[in-house]
Amino acid sequence: MLKSGNVMPMPDLRDNFPKTSFLPRCISSELPFSTSKLAELKQIFQAIENSATGKIMAQTLGECEGAALQHETKRCVASIEDMIDFATSVLGHDVMVRSTESARGSKQEVLIGVVKRIEGSEVSKPVACHQSLFPYIVYHCHSFPNVRVYEADILDPKSKAKINHGVAICHMDTSAWSPTHESFLLLGSGPGQIEVCHWMNENNMIWTIAKS
Repeated sequence: MLKSGNVMPMPDLRDNFPKTSFLPRCISSELPFSTSKLAELKQIFQAIENSATGKIMAQTLGECEGAALQHETKRCVASIEDMIDFATSVLGHDVMVRSTESARGSKQEVLIGVVKRIEGSEVSKPVACHQSLFPYIVYHCHSFPNVRVYEADILDPKSKAKINHGVAICHMDTSAWSPTHESFLLLGSGPGQIEVCHWMNENNMIWTIAKS
């Protein structure tokens, strides 16, 4: 579908999370960040018992502490410094970050313009960072082998005017994924049977080696 000249439906790219900010590392590093310290966290952020905030914190901490998939490297980061440190630990210090420009075109038919594959992305284990719900910004960053990264101009189908510039990621090996992964439920398939590709939503990021 991701070919120049194709018309395709665009999912909702909008960042629907509440507006929060990264904390400086000197502050975030002093805050507890584990399920075992959840009671302390609830007290710090004044989350009353059985509150939505408390449940969200528990869910995010659980996801961050969950076991990595086979061949996956993962880490939750609570500062931009931590994100850079993780990306460079996987890719080396010659890195760059990409993200979808905006949410324009969401939930509409769009025309795909120029498509560019980011060379080297498949062999360098790109680092994708997805925002998680928390009282302050937390990103769940992870790296997989056998991943391809693409950039594409997104156009209005009628006027052909450029309305967005998107970043897409394709997982070429899904054999280690859970059979109940939402992608398989949506596509009616299973582990190792298909590749799974998706757009990077607004404010999510993909780190790759800079020479690409």
